[in-house]
Amino acid sequence: MTAQRIRPADLVVRGGTVLTVDAAGTVADGLALRDGRVLAVGDVAGHIGPDTEVLDLAGRAVLPGINDAHLHATWLGARWPHPLLGAPHEEEPVTTASDRRKAILRAGDICASLGITSYTEPGLGPGETGCFSAEVLDEYAALHREGLLRARVTVLRLFGLLDGASSLEGFARGLATPAPAADPEWLAVSGVKIFADGIPPMRTAWTHHCYPDGTHGSLLVDGPDDDGRAATLSSMISSAHEAGLVVGVHATGERSIEAALAHLRDGDHLVHGDLVTPAQLRRMAATGVGLTTQPAIATAMRPMVAMALGADIAAKAWPLQDILDAGVRLTLSSDAPVVTPDWRVHLAAAGELLDARGVTPELTARLLRCCTTEAAAQDGSARWKGSLEPGMAADFCVLADNPLDVALADLPSVAVELTVTGGRIVHKG
Repeated sequence: MTAQRIRPADLVVRGGTVLTVDAAGTVADGLALRDGRVLAVGDVAGHIGPDTEVLDLAGRAVLPGINDAHLHATWLGARWPHPLLGAPHEEEPVTTASDRRKAILRAGDICASLGITSYTEPGLGPGETGCFSAEVLDEYAALHREGLLRARVTVLRLFGLLDGASSLEGFARGLATPAPAADPEWLAVSGVKIFADGIPPMRTAWTHHCYPDGTHGSLLVDGPDDDGRAATLSSMISSAHEAGLVVGVHATGERSIEAALAHLRDGDHLVHGDLVTPAQLRRMAATGVGLTTQPAIATAMRPMVAMALGADIAAKAWPLQDILDAGVRLTLSSDAPVVTPDWRVHLAAAGELLDARGVTPELTARLLRCCTTEAAAQDGSARWKGSLEPGMAADFCVLADNPLDVALADLPSVAVELTVTGGRIVHKG
């Protein structure tokens, strides 16, 4: 019998800690890549051929590429390095094809420097302009054709206004417009985003609680009254499902969350969920509806929620421990450029919300899943990306230290030294 020939790798990394983030939490010391996929994990010496590039980790750690499930990349590129929740800053205009291209490419550089290899651009469509217009999606398609994307992109289209109103007529018209053809492993236009309500600090979240002016907010979709607007939201979600699309609903108030949950299904998700209740979380876990939330926004905005709805309500907002305990499919994202796109900051903020102190390897590992494997599941790509296993996408980052060995509060100081997307080095610090 002839021994099976071991295939040489394009790239081998070894001599460190490889956190595969597979179902078993496997930790290895080497990784071999070929043709943009993981070829082998563990003892990879046999995969080194004459043309193999070999990287000595020198004790550093490898982590699957970060997947930011809610990042306004074009807007980030136009504002960088100035987040919205910061000092006032006039962002660069995005009105021409050149502007759009510049902003997307800059966002790609930013993401690569942070170890982000995938992101969801949540809200591009014909009703918007600038960083959120349908033309931005066209530019993404052009960059993809030219091989210039540095991260994998999932797009949720928007058939209304960002943080604003939408109509059933406009939604139906938007659904009828075609999405650009592309390789879904690099540019996937798989769903729609619907703004159900606003946010508590602006007194626009739809809630049973009372704002200082006596109002309760309302749904943003059109309709003559609360019941009519709820019916419109139902029709929008049903229409998206009939079109074979997943649905992401921006909902922060518990009334808007309840209205959305009446119609969302397995594979859909809520965005933000500031005032989500324990009962709603149990329902989400049972039906497979996911939740994308942003810990750094939560820690920054809790005082604003207290001013809008009172300290008692603010203390119950963003109930991260309840979310984890309920078993909801949770993704941790940035919503950049509202705040920084740095996932390390968001995991540190999650630790603050959870009152985590010292080194907590099990908790850190669980939170890392929320921006790797869980994010891949949300965008429908769990079968081929999110973990470092043979056959999976060769997307990873190299960190100066093992994140499981440091406190969550100290994670922002752990440097990202290398980022690889599809087997190609896109950042080297």
